[in-house]
Amino acid sequence: MTRLIPSEDELHAYVDERLEPVRRAEVHAWLAANPQAAARVEGWRADARRLRAALAGFGELPGAPPLELGPLRRQLRQRRQRRWASAAVLVLAVGIGGLGGWQMRDAALAQVDMPMADAVQAHRLFAASQALDIQASDPGQLRDWLGRHFSRVGQLPDLAGYGFKPVGARLLSNEQGPAALLVFEDGKGQRISLFMRSPSEQYQRMPDGQRVDGQLEARYWSHGDYNFALVSAADDARGAGLGQALRLGL
Repeated sequence: MTRLIPSEDELHAYVDERLEPVRRAEVHAWLAANPQAAARVEGWRADARRLRAALAGFGELPGAPPLELGPLRRQLRQRRQRRWASAAVLVLAVGIGGLGGWQMRDAALAQVDMPMADAVQAHRLFAASQALDIQASDPGQLRDWLGRHFSRVGQLPDLAGYGFKPVGARLLSNEQGPAALLVFEDGKGQRISLFMRSPSEQYQRMPDGQRVDGQLEARYWSHGDYNFALVSAADDARGAGLGQALRLGL
């Protein structure tokens, strides 16, 4: 099973057509079953096409060195990794009774000490999509769903005062056990998410804090048996109030 899960290097090799035929077929089948990862790979392939189009004819100029896209693509990859906080989180959309797989690359997390990087990545991948396990339109539905999957969680507060209503939730998992992403939306379509998971070895107790990652801001804390993170747009002034309301309610 582990062999079928491609690493990020293998995904780049797949785009560059450098994989052996047998392994390429395995990766192709895995991508067909994982649309989020497939979309990411297609983005890399589009980058390569744009590079070729932009540099077309450059290699034929007098005295020009042979045109090699490999180094240029590596530079693009490095910029992309910095933009994604170098937290290479690989999502496994394993449909086992609605349970989405969520596995994190240990080596990547060891290189970058980013609190709740998985929360930011989960928001990017699922908050704006329809890939939620349940659709919920009121806080009571989310409370019931949360209570079925997690023990000793406080009462989920009603965020209507801040203009947000529930959209739904997705059940995920990591090395510590189940994790969850709860999604909310305001009247203008702006979405925020609440991510929760069991403490990791690196963060047994998550210190209260916040950080900006691209256009997103994560506010994180620990309470009871879980670590939490509120992910919202970095320029959304409601973030501080929402974070405080969630801390008090959970």
